[in-house]
Amino acid sequence: MQTFNLRQLTQHFSHHGRLDAIYLRPGRGQPCLQQDQVQAIANLGLQGDRISLRQSSALNGSKRQVTLLQAEHLPVIAALTGHSQIDPALLRRNLVVSGINLLATKSLFKDQPLHLLIGDVVLEVSGPCEPCSKMEQVLGKGGYNAMRGHGGITARIIRGGLLRIGDSVKIVVGTDIEKPQQSSLPLFGND
Repeated sequence: MQTFNLRQLTQHFSHHGRLDAIYLRPGRGQPCLQQDQVQAIANLGLQGDRISLRQSSALNGSKRQVTLLQAEHLPVIAALTGHSQIDPALLRRNLVVSGINLLATKSLFKDQPLHLLIGDVVLEVSGPCEPCSKMEQVLGKGGYNAMRGHGGITARIIRGGLLRIGDSVKIVVGTDIEKPQQSSLPLFGND
């Protein structure tokens, strides 16, 4: 059996993910709007989302240009809040992704960046998307704590383009994001 060091292991994903849902937040407190597709604008956000309307003083824009939620966490959040299911629109994240561990897409090494490639759009994970106090109102008592660790991630849009439901979500390794290259290391389960 081949052994791997930590640098190599952080590049291994068993398969690609999938973009399951797209939501826009037109304004603070306004209901999310589900979309089949949306234009991602580099260094800004998603067209029609309230984040894309704000100017940021940061060099490459806000760290929270887009928020992503792990689809597999929805049943966990439901179980922790006593609901039979959770409508992802209530959680106010832009993209719902399945099939890939979003928390593992933030690189552990500064010299080995990882990026998400969704369709032609390139995202750089900037951190966790912590819940806000509104989750207590939306999900009921304990909603805030149920979302802790399950709130998803935030990302910057490095290369814009069209996002569509059903797009493949891939991890790309390296700094050449104009022509992203998938890891050449073998994937677990496919060796």
